[in-house]
Amino acid sequence: MTATPDLDSSSSATTIRNPATGEVAGQVRWTDPADVPRIAAGLRAAQKEWEARGAKDRAKVLARYAVWLGEHRDEIESLLIEETGKSAVDAAQEVPLLLMILSYYIKTMEKALAPEKRPAALPFLAIKKVEVHYRPRPVVGIIAPWNYPVANALMDAIGALAAGCSVLLKPSERTPLTAEVLLRGWHESGAPDVLALAQGAREVSEAVIDNSDFIQFTGSCATGAKVMERAARRLTPVSLELGGKDPMIVLDDADIELAAHAAVWGAMFNAGQTCVSVERVYVLESVYDQFVAAVVRDVERLKVGAGEGHDVGAMIDESQVVVTEAHVRDALAKGAKALTGGERVGGKGSFYPPTVLVDVDHSMTAMTEETFGPTLPIMKVSSVDEAIRLANDSPYGLSAAVFSKDVERAKKVAVQLECGAVNINDVISNLMCTTAPMGGWKTSGMGARFGGPEGLRKYCRQEAVVAPRTNLGAGGTYYNNSHKALARMNKLMTKLALLGPRRAAK
Repeated sequence: MTATPDLDSSSSATTIRNPATGEVAGQVRWTDPADVPRIAAGLRAAQKEWEARGAKDRAKVLARYAVWLGEHRDEIESLLIEETGKSAVDAAQEVPLLLMILSYYIKTMEKALAPEKRPAALPFLAIKKVEVHYRPRPVVGIIAPWNYPVANALMDAIGALAAGCSVLLKPSERTPLTAEVLLRGWHESGAPDVLALAQGAREVSEAVIDNSDFIQFTGSCATGAKVMERAARRLTPVSLELGGKDPMIVLDDADIELAAHAAVWGAMFNAGQTCVSVERVYVLESVYDQFVAAVVRDVERLKVGAGEGHDVGAMIDESQVVVTEAHVRDALAKGAKALTGGERVGGKGSFYPPTVLVDVDHSMTAMTEETFGPTLPIMKVSSVDEAIRLANDSPYGLSAAVFSKDVERAKKVAVQLECGAVNINDVISNLMCTTAPMGGWKTSGMGARFGGPEGLRKYCRQEAVVAPRTNLGAGGTYYNNSHKALARMNKLMTKLALLGPRRAAK
């Protein structure tokens, strides 16, 4: 029930409606795609001064912005609920995550972005001093999704701004309102004009890609491929965080109560509209019945509805409900059973009941395609090897979870899973581990979104600066030397370079 932009009148105001109630959440004016080059040019000009401030001064600006976000959290969360139909529990997660990321980079960005000294590769090259400098790309284009309109927009923008880049943010056309508040906060906190919005749909996204020096995209695999294809026209580098079908493995020695609580929260949080949500569970047969019973008990306690007093909010619009319905119907038609939910109930809003499916297998789309809805299919397996094989039997590879009271045993399973992150005895928690990279394998993406110094350096170009320690040996290979001198030099270089390999080969 959110508004769909009228692409024939891109400069007109469009009404955004709450998918839970149909009520008007606000209006936004779409950016004319023809204006994007001008916006990008302004950002490119402002970026020079922003880079020149240095990491220490930029950290102070980001710190003031963090304070603003904290002070305006209630306003942001209220608008989130109006714009997306989230429950209050779900809306409350976004700003704190951003504050964690901001806090981490404010403390570490100066060191992470400092020139890095590299040692000489070989002793005879010690006459050179080698430094690697991290130089920000002028304009980073961020194309953000609708499922977390605040967190998904800024968790990428924070790293780019910290690195010294300007940011051109294109929010989802389904959830454009919160981005306007985030931009207002940037200005009210006294920050310079290095953050701008481009509101709209496909044509605006294409203009952002065409006028940026780096693209961070979060969204579906199909759209990610199109983004990469468009960026390749100008050899613009990209980082893609795409879809997932994240597995959870419950071993026979797991804490079943903990595993059940985690599975329900990981699957139903944000109405299942989370890229790293639990989308399929493989349970060892000896604890399968106990696990299923605990999951059903937990799910039956959940309250569906938007805002305060509810656990599972609305889905973003009818099209997302249709996908969820189709996956559940396909599973039921092929022999699965719905122990909760299973079909949509009447009433207003794009809600779908939390649905637990059993007797599932990989012939069903509920187990193989990203649902992005409040479903939890659970499959019984006979061995750990079978669980690992089935977990890896997917084109996706974003994250996973393994539950066992023996952490070392769980780690041995974890390192056999083909994905970017594995949580042991927890779900989704890797997002809060700001020192670790967050990214996917296979069709779930390329590169990492944030985490550690790499989350800043990804937005930079590396520049090697090689300076002399002494003039000794300078010009030894130049043409102005005699042929005999060059021959002696090359013979000596070969001999010295082979010292290490000869030792290693023994």
